[in-house]
Amino acid sequence: MRIVEVGPRDGLQNESVPIPTQVKLEFINALVKAGIREIEATSFVSPKWVPQLADAAELWPMLPPAPMFSALVPNVRGMQRAVEVGVKRFAIFTAASDAFTQKNINMTIAESLDAFRDLLALRPAGSWVRGYVSTAFECPYAGKVDPAKVIEVANALVELGCDEISFGDTIGVAGPSEVRQLAKRVATDLNPTEVFWHFHDTNGTALANVFAALEATPNAGFDASAAGLGGCPYAPGAAGNLATEDLVYALEREGVATGIDLAQLSVASASILNALGRAPSSKAQLAALAAAR
Repeated sequence: MRIVEVGPRDGLQNESVPIPTQVKLEFINALVKAGIREIEATSFVSPKWVPQLADAAELWPMLPPAPMFSALVPNVRGMQRAVEVGVKRFAIFTAASDAFTQKNINMTIAESLDAFRDLLALRPAGSWVRGYVSTAFECPYAGKVDPAKVIEVANALVELGCDEISFGDTIGVAGPSEVRQLAKRVATDLNPTEVFWHFHDTNGTALANVFAALEATPNAGFDASAAGLGGCPYAPGAAGNLATEDLVYALEREGVATGIDLAQLSVASASILNALGRAPSSKAQLAALAAAR
């Protein structure tokens, strides 16, 4: 099972406590030692908008050579900065809701796709690109999203050259039946590409949604964040990303190999939580830490 660890980027980007570059590097190294093979390490976004990731160009050359690291690039300038330091795996993002893209990046969906053409023209030979489709189920501004629109946007990203698509339940409201509905459309109507699901656990449905997605897209992978780092900005105080520990435990218990050592992952996550001044909340992490005592 492919799991993309998004904690160092998506998990930390909205945290108000500044995390030093060296602490981020130690966190990433610990994740690698736990067996994680794909990590979204940072974003080449303007430091003005995301101060936590202002050290992207400094951090990238320090990363270990082993796993597949990727970086989010929001615009042409971000792509230029990423290429300058040797990034070869990129992530870009849009949404299935115009209201969401206009609020977040001041563009319509169509305008964001046009902007990606210029951005992707700068990609180095042999590089790889992931396309995020946010608000794949519901938008905090416009309500429920039509699955047909989600597929339309995803296919546009594939046509632009994305090698895989990650469908995001951005506000964590989807239930398993909604996931099955979209996953069936993905299985039949999406142009050939790798598929990922990015669930938030705002309402406690993330793991149920994982198994619902697997029913129709059994070869899909999943995004997750160590210790569940990353809150949901549209539901203050609510949980955000699906915790990697919870995902690993559930998959392994069901006989799906992940190659990730849950005990080591739980310790790695505990170190970054300590830096943030927060206690663990992932149930699988709490159980693993208790068992190690």
